[in-house]
Amino acid sequence: MWRVASTTPVEPTIHAIFETNTGTWQYLVSDPATSSAVIIDPVLDFDRTTQTVSTRSAESLLKTVAECGLKIEMILETHVHADHLTAATYLQRHLAQSQGLNPPIGIGKRITQVQNLFGQRYGVPLAEYMTVFDKLFDDDETFKIGNLTATAVHLPGHTPDHLGYRIGENIFCGDSIFHADIGTARCDFPGGSARDLFRSGKKLLSLPGHFKVWTGHDYPPQERETPRPWMSVQEHREQNKHLKDGTTEEQYIALREARDAQMQAPKLLHQSLQINIRAGQLPKPTEAGHRMLHLPMKFQGGEW
Repeated sequence: MWRVASTTPVEPTIHAIFETNTGTWQYLVSDPATSSAVIIDPVLDFDRTTQTVSTRSAESLLKTVAECGLKIEMILETHVHADHLTAATYLQRHLAQSQGLNPPIGIGKRITQVQNLFGQRYGVPLAEYMTVFDKLFDDDETFKIGNLTATAVHLPGHTPDHLGYRIGENIFCGDSIFHADIGTARCDFPGGSARDLFRSGKKLLSLPGHFKVWTGHDYPPQERETPRPWMSVQEHREQNKHLKDGTTEEQYIALREARDAQMQAPKLLHQSLQINIRAGQLPKPTEAGHRMLHLPMKFQGGEW
């Protein structure tokens, strides 16, 4: 876990918790003056071998919340993730029990496009995803975390609904910019766009150079080994392998699209999308008591 303490009344204290199986950074962002806090992009654990959902990562977050005496005001998603399951609903229910509150789950207003697309693709009943998010943010909408002011920033490219959250001199950018030695996220999901992601990246790198960019994932190469949750805007301008100063839009698009063409689908793609359009709610059980997900099949050889 990383911890960056508040240095002024307008800056948050940040706990960054790394989930190693999916390389995901989860965040607790709090106002030290009031102990109000938000959770960003929490993980629900899933074992592909046994098809078992567990709450180890979520319980770790809850433990930190309790130890720090934080009051969770909202659970924030940057987008519908395709590589891990969200623990948003699980945390919402357990925080309601422990704190007597029901922290809303927030996401960008374009989420309905993504929900409808994947709801139809996987045969998810409309009633299981249409009202699961409590707060749909407008672009550049501001909101409060205790005495702190936060802003929802539209950062399309990886997905069309993607948001970042600017809190003080920090921006939590989700799956847009990664560590400088990785560059940026893929853009080959439905609704993704390398052109949009280039422009979102440049929006991020137009912030003051000392601002911290907190990423959604890290996959450290062998020469680095240790995951790192943030780099400064200036570090990205100088070092980001995809977006450093001098990179043109057309250069970026050619590089990103060539890279995406070689990438395999995320290991938890189908499980993640079906759970995450539901904000982390599990499918309703069948009469036999099973909670079912749909997995598409591919055929080789003759026609069926």
